[in-house]
Amino acid sequence: MPQIEGYATWAEVDLGALRANLRQFARRQAAVMAVVKANAYGHGAVPVARAALQAGALWCGVARLDEALELRRAGLACPILILGAVPPSAYAAAIADAISLTVWTSEQVAAAVAAAQQAGRSARLHLKLDSGMHRLGAAPEDVLGLARQIHDTEGAELEGVFSHLACAPDLDPNPSLKQQHIFQQVLGELSAAGLRPTWCHLANTAAALRWPEMDCDLVRIGLGMYGMQPSEVLDLGPGLHPALTWKARIAQVKVVASGEGIGYGHIYAPGRDETIATVSVGYGDGYRRRPGAQVLIDGHTADVVGRVSMDQITLRLPEGAQCRPGDEAVLIGRQGQAEARAETLAAAWGTINYEVTCGISARVPRLYL
Repeated sequence: MPQIEGYATWAEVDLGALRANLRQFARRQAAVMAVVKANAYGHGAVPVARAALQAGALWCGVARLDEALELRRAGLACPILILGAVPPSAYAAAIADAISLTVWTSEQVAAAVAAAQQAGRSARLHLKLDSGMHRLGAAPEDVLGLARQIHDTEGAELEGVFSHLACAPDLDPNPSLKQQHIFQQVLGELSAAGLRPTWCHLANTAAALRWPEMDCDLVRIGLGMYGMQPSEVLDLGPGLHPALTWKARIAQVKVVASGEGIGYGHIYAPGRDETIATVSVGYGDGYRRRPGAQVLIDGHTADVVGRVSMDQITLRLPEGAQCRPGDEAVLIGRQGQAEARAETLAAAWGTINYEVTCGISARVPRLYL
């Protein structure tokens, strides 16, 4: 492991845990796409993508062109799909690097064909169906015509068709089952016309856990690979473990007298003498300026008190906790028998675990185990 002595705060990414998590999905009949958009949900796109491919993933999924190009520049030759929108002016750059594009309009198809001529190679296209998410995608009645347009046009390849589930982690299965029904209807129309592509994909982590029948040819695994829960009501179950630990260094420990204010604005003043630890992490690192969070120190849970600063937080040490400057505080992860999950921190901040790990800033070094 790299030396950490000089770091005030850092994240440790357990690639072994990540590989083990992904293997749980790679054992299925469907192929796996490792979703590594947003810097692999804050875990680090290139190291995570490499680990995922080692564990059996066939594809990598990203949201934007620059994310796909980062993987290519790192030497990854696997199929890569950009799941989101790409400006048509950038199609040629994607096609030149054999990066698959998502399209949902006739104009996009035409632009991709023109870019393919410019790049000197065929455009690999995945048609996105709007089966009920109502963000990006073609209406169900338009997919067959778009598939014919791609099939009949030199320089374009209908590589895949997919949709995205809006409510897969929720208790009520009906919205997801309705979307699955629409998706299967469209696939039936494509099959009847001889236009069904090689890669049809609908299931994300939550759907893969709940409905194996939604697997189709490919499943897109994001949160499950990182060992993070899809929602409060859908647990990952045994065998899947968080891959990221976030730590910071204790800078000072002091006793603050009763009634003395702590931090900016003195929004917190102890009612009795309290031992306060200052920890070198703050909102500049992605640790939000919200009350209610807790941190692990010496295997104990310590409350964040006072305002979160750009570079520091202050903690009220509980009875029995022993620490000194230089010791590690755990923001996400395990310490002794105690655990602080991204989901717990998300609840304190009024958000979701995705946003917690994606929000860990670039100035927090990622160390790979």
